[in-house]
Amino acid sequence: MDYLRTLGSAAVSTLVQKSGLNLPFSLGPKISSLDGVCNLYDGTKRDDGSSLSIFEYDYSDQTKKASKEFATNALRKLRSTRHPDVLRFIDAVETDTIIYIMTERVRPLQSVLQSWCGRDAKEREDWIFWGLHRISVALTFVNDPCASTHGKLCINSIFISPSGEWKLGGFELFSNPKEEAPILYTSGAIYPNSSVWAAPEVKKGGWSVLKEYEPAVADAYALGLLLYAVFNPALGLPATAHPPHPSPTVSSSGSIPPVVFASFQKLLNPNPKGRQSPKSFLEIGMMDNGFFAKNKLVKVCLGLENFTLRSETEKNAFLRALQESSASFPPEFTSNRVLPSLITALEYGGATAAMILPLVLQFGVNVSPEEYPSLILAPLIKLYASPDRGTRMALLDHLPEYAEKLDKKIVSEKIFPHLSTGFSDTVAVIREATTKSIILLAPKLTDRILNNDLLRFLAKMQADSEPSIRTNTCILIGRLGPTLGYNTKKKVLVPAFSRALRDTFVHARVAGLMAFMATIDCFDVDDMANKVIPNIAFTMIDKEKLVRDQAFKAIDLFVKRLENHAAAMPDTSLPDSGSSAVLHEQTTLVTTAAGAASSLAGWAISSLGKKLITSDLQTTIGVGTSTAPLAERSISVPPPLETIGINSSIALTSPQTVSASSSSTSSRVKGMKLGSNNIPLSATAAILAGQWTDDNTESVRTENPWGNDDLIDVNADEDDWSAFETAPAVMAPKAITPSKLGFYLSGNQISTQHLPGRKTLGSVSSPASTMKETSCGQNKNNEIPKHMPSPTLPAPSFAEMTKEEKASEMARRKEERKQRIALLKEQKKGAIRG
Repeated sequence: MDYLRTLGSAAVSTLVQKSGLNLPFSLGPKISSLDGVCNLYDGTKRDDGSSLSIFEYDYSDQTKKASKEFATNALRKLRSTRHPDVLRFIDAVETDTIIYIMTERVRPLQSVLQSWCGRDAKEREDWIFWGLHRISVALTFVNDPCASTHGKLCINSIFISPSGEWKLGGFELFSNPKEEAPILYTSGAIYPNSSVWAAPEVKKGGWSVLKEYEPAVADAYALGLLLYAVFNPALGLPATAHPPHPSPTVSSSGSIPPVVFASFQKLLNPNPKGRQSPKSFLEIGMMDNGFFAKNKLVKVCLGLENFTLRSETEKNAFLRALQESSASFPPEFTSNRVLPSLITALEYGGATAAMILPLVLQFGVNVSPEEYPSLILAPLIKLYASPDRGTRMALLDHLPEYAEKLDKKIVSEKIFPHLSTGFSDTVAVIREATTKSIILLAPKLTDRILNNDLLRFLAKMQADSEPSIRTNTCILIGRLGPTLGYNTKKKVLVPAFSRALRDTFVHARVAGLMAFMATIDCFDVDDMANKVIPNIAFTMIDKEKLVRDQAFKAIDLFVKRLENHAAAMPDTSLPDSGSSAVLHEQTTLVTTAAGAASSLAGWAISSLGKKLITSDLQTTIGVGTSTAPLAERSISVPPPLETIGINSSIALTSPQTVSASSSSTSSRVKGMKLGSNNIPLSATAAILAGQWTDDNTESVRTENPWGNDDLIDVNADEDDWSAFETAPAVMAPKAITPSKLGFYLSGNQISTQHLPGRKTLGSVSSPASTMKETSCGQNKNNEIPKHMPSPTLPAPSFAEMTKEEKASEMARRKEERKQRIALLKEQKKGAIRG
């Protein structure tokens, strides 16, 4: 008790300046006047803005000089008496003429009791019994451990906290018989209206007579009067309060419940020695099936107070009971009494956190928007760091209830880093719940997370072993599609949805088709024609009818969009010329294959015939090359082979030999000579096939569906969409197979046979040395260099290589290609000089 007495001494501040009194609080409106001794105000603490109640004892007037003694006693006793059911002291300011006592924010019981008159009778009765229980606990603490008498137990000495709890105050007459001069015994008679709650022995012998009895005697009689007053607020004092103090009867009990009437009689016993004490009243009420024990509010408060000491089974039973009866609790009780206790228990986590979380969100509905982030969201955000799967599932299951109240910065910095661990959890339920939760948090994620980090995790989810997770991932990407960046849409959507179309799970393929349809506005017409429709087309012959039906709907949707776009396009992009007139003549569309074949043939013949008649009929047929400049060639005609670095002789279909005499008397136009190049046709075809193979392979390597920026590094992340890491291998055309060289082509595989006396094909020499070496059995025009570079053998798939192996392979291919091109150039120059 000495510690309690000195605890608040530092809080008492007397600040008097010339301008007046500086208070550590802001004084608000006046709430009420209590017994004419003090005034109750609302206030706000200056340093932190917290709400206060301020009891003002002003004894500057000569007529209130006696109030100073009561105010001093109230301040001393309230400061030193700390109990959950006693008004909580915060600070005080004391001067020669006034004392301010600052406590937690409360309301007088008198005014609150009136507001409860309009509520349900059962709910009101439960609330009153709960309040009487708290006051009985406080009185037991005052009478027994403190060995004191409250001395002023009445409606004006009880206050209601924001949670609806009853708090014991009014310590003006609080006295200990062992004190030197107890104020209750010396000045109790001069306190205003003290005779109202005075016991019969006090009215007969004065307040000093209480020294002969136990400290609880006077408070027990006052508790009985309080019980009558709270159940009958519209009635005055009972008849037993007046001499000769008859015993209460059932008819005079008013609205007092029968279950407590027997204790009511004992509390108002005129004989002090036979009077029931507050402690006995509390014990009777807490017995099995007692009026306190069966009260639901009392049970909830007791359960919350001892929650941490209970076993897991007891905790779960209590939480289930709390959830079942929560609808009947007063709103202020759940918001300010139950909710803070649950949040405190929630912060410790554990197995019960999954059961506490739904209750916290349920009771948090009545919390003001200003307090919701600090009171409700703050502990929830901390729980995302918990490794407990039950807690994580509870957070994700109830995410719709609080997702809108989350701040964007909090989601990106505090929630997503912990939430992302759920994508790789070993429990499928956690992975699926994590995937589903993204759609609620996506609007609050940063662009970096949304367009990069999140897509990495979703790429892994599309390869998950659970079909439902793969399906939900595709649906999620489809819903996120419109919110992604422009470049991300072009690089991610088609590969992701196409991967779903190849899923073995039927509903995953359907989800891929529906995702394509839902994100149609994310594709431009070029992507629709070149990427979307080709990737969807094969699903029209899927083995499942559900997929086929959805595929045809998707194709129809995209085709209609393309038709609308094509209708607005010009008829042709060719410049005005005679050829355009020819093209416009074929305007009839065909609907059958046979009709299309005949129409195509007729159009080609008639067009060529008309062109000869109109433009070339009067000209002389020449032998040399065309004199028309290359720029005037029609864009529909392929360029001459020479313009792309291939001699016209390569285009011939069979090798031919020209004698030396015919070579000397040939036409001056060497471009029309047969065999004017020293390279035989068969070898050149094989070389060209090898170049196509290299070109296609390099194109596959360099063409990255994701682009070249840092969106997703497919080389660094093995879990990205692997179907798009390397494109399908391009089939190289079969080359002409000359038997004399020892090459044979089977499909796309090029093999080399080692001929007698020759080096292994594929070894490359310098162009000069190669031009000098010839093969036996070949004429001059068909001589083949010994070290002619052979077509490159098909390289292994890039998907099977590491980064270093890929780089090494591509460097080797580039070097071989450069050597082949240089060799061809040298051979061509030699042919021209020859």
